[in-house]
Amino acid sequence: MGDVTACPCRRGEDFAQCCGPILAGEKAAATAETLMRSRYSAYVVGDVDYLLRSWHPSTRPAELSLDPAHRWLFLEIVGARQGGPFDDNGTVEFIAHYKLDGVRDSMHELSTFVRVDGAWVYLDGTFQG
Repeated sequence: MGDVTACPCRRGEDFAQCCGPILAGEKAAATAETLMRSRYSAYVVGDVDYLLRSWHPSTRPAELSLDPAHRWLFLEIVGARQGGPFDDNGTVEFIAHYKLDGVRDSMHELSTFVRVDGAWVYLDGTFQG
């Protein structure tokens, strides 16, 4: 993984105290939003293993490759419903800003998260407007 200091998820913490331990499997995401943020950070640092591990078995692709030309710029959390420490499912709406081939763009998605064996995982998402 790349040398990252500030966490890409933009919570304002260092990567080593924020999403880093989640990606490393040292701690679990307590909420669906925390899992969403850690998955965004995994895209930024290129951690394909974590992305696959945090994907629901029924929707997880057999393999995943990331385009190194795809440069993630920043994440905006639009809102979250449920997905708290005592919930079994939840949704997080986000906008991920990126640059590809010198052109800035964004991806707006409403993601669904569920718990599997007590751990939050990404189930699926629908692109928004």
